[in-house]
Amino acid sequence: MKKVYVPDISTIVNGRITQLIEEKELKDCKIILPKAILAELEHRAGLGKDSGFSGLAELKQLKKFVDQGIIELAFLGERVIPEQVGDDEFRKSIRDLAREEDATLITSNVVMAEIAEIEGLKVMHLEPLHVEYKPKLFDYFTPDTMSVHLKERTRPMAKRGRPGNFRIEILDEKPVDRSELQNISREITELAQRDPDGFIEIEREGASMVQFREYRIAIARPPFSDGMEITAVRPIVNVDLNDYELSDRLKSRLAQRAEGVLIAGPPGAGKSTFAQALAEFYQKGEKIVKTMESPRDLQVSDEVTQYTALEGEMEKTSELLLLVRPDYTIYDELRKTEDFEIFVDMRFAGVGMVGVVHSTRAIDAVQRLIGRVELGMIPMVVDTVIFIKDGQINEVFALRPTVGIPRGMGSPDMARPMVEICDFETDEPHYQIYSFGEQVVVMPVRKRELTSRERKKAKAVAKEVKRRTGANVDVEVLSEGDVIVWANSKDVPRIIGRGGKTVESIQREVGMRIDVRKRENKAPENVSEVDVQNEGKHLVIEFGKEYGGRKAEIYAGDSLLFEAPIGKNGDIRVKKDSKIGNQIARVSDYGVSLQAKIF
Repeated sequence: MKKVYVPDISTIVNGRITQLIEEKELKDCKIILPKAILAELEHRAGLGKDSGFSGLAELKQLKKFVDQGIIELAFLGERVIPEQVGDDEFRKSIRDLAREEDATLITSNVVMAEIAEIEGLKVMHLEPLHVEYKPKLFDYFTPDTMSVHLKERTRPMAKRGRPGNFRIEILDEKPVDRSELQNISREITELAQRDPDGFIEIEREGASMVQFREYRIAIARPPFSDGMEITAVRPIVNVDLNDYELSDRLKSRLAQRAEGVLIAGPPGAGKSTFAQALAEFYQKGEKIVKTMESPRDLQVSDEVTQYTALEGEMEKTSELLLLVRPDYTIYDELRKTEDFEIFVDMRFAGVGMVGVVHSTRAIDAVQRLIGRVELGMIPMVVDTVIFIKDGQINEVFALRPTVGIPRGMGSPDMARPMVEICDFETDEPHYQIYSFGEQVVVMPVRKRELTSRERKKAKAVAKEVKRRTGANVDVEVLSEGDVIVWANSKDVPRIIGRGGKTVESIQREVGMRIDVRKRENKAPENVSEVDVQNEGKHLVIEFGKEYGGRKAEIYAGDSLLFEAPIGKNGDIRVKKDSKIGNQIARVSDYGVSLQAKIF
């Protein structure tokens, strides 16, 4: 008499039934497939989920075994409606069918196996096992391959090299077809559910994310994508913190003081690799270290427990971790407001936090906190920013709270609380963050070399302001999207316009945010000290005949006193009894030197 088996959905999706038949552990037997499983696989495949397609491919293989006379296959039981798919009643119907047919239930689900045994059923529980062979997808990888990119109707490509020094290579001149991609997708999906080192992290309509060992594999299907696509990424280096060029001061900071760290950098720069090294550094320093990842792709030792989103929510994961109270938590990656809020809550609860953030500059990582954290609390949340570029540490910033006069504001009345972003090694301030009215300003305090793109944008802004208002202005570039327009007092109202309409129109035209400020509040740049000569009824400032016909701004310290054309003889003459003459006299009495900026 033939043995009778009833598989559940887990063993169909992970391909274990086919494996057992090929290994002749199941032979000359009858397999009864519940119609409820057909309904679920149809439902999943209809949603574009890879587990549905993998299950259907498994059934097609079982049909081939039937045609070869290896097994007998029957479809029994009741179909279910979509609302019942995957619920408790669905699983119960599979156990009931096994009982009615006096069959052995085959399952890879430990809960299903336990319940079936309690109900007195015969059970074959297939525990996860390590796959011994190499999946076809991995044939595309060589030791220096960072990622493989496969898309139907296109040639397979790979990114090879190291972060910051890689090349794109065509792997085969023959385009990949959809059937080949479907076979690769099915194999990966099955292995992820069969191997204990595999996880299906995300499964949505038309897209899946699989973590299989060190490989992170994204699978996309129409209509989500315009063609079937598989992208596999893996880290190619496993580094120790000692492999990086860390100063003794930075090592000491990481070991003793840094408890709010942001690891920033552009995609593919090596942020996660550094985060892995830092996690191992803390673990070897006798610290309890956990990670929060979705997907879980950090390559860390078994002593570091990796958590993903609990019931799909990182907030629930953080609640669990706050009860566990690890010394350090690596949060990979911070993207949405919710991620930053969780990071802040855990940091305020006393957990050492390391966050991984995508950014093109180190300061951009700090700016992601603005609006999400009260300004004065930012240094309490993040005290160190490490910017990674091309796989190496490019910049390290330290954050500290202070009170002072922001750059460009000469009056002591303008003193206010600020956050200074300083070079960690030299303590030299690079940026100041402070409130100005209702706005939070991020002001560079260290002059940097502008890119050609930024210089073009600055010229475009000055040109558009001149065309609209006739005002000559200085443009200070803060970033590719933000500038300060410095203008004379009389020109500021014209540039802003009634209700801010003029400056808003200029912003739309040039595609940049514009902050209009008075030149009187701007610290002069490219200025030189000048002497004032007393000649009868006039005060004379000499420049030289070569400057005749140009214009000059005269400063006392950071304050603009006046601007005037330089005469053809190369000087500016001011009457002693004039308003400006009196100002110059008072400045001289106080011992303040004058500077001039020539245009």
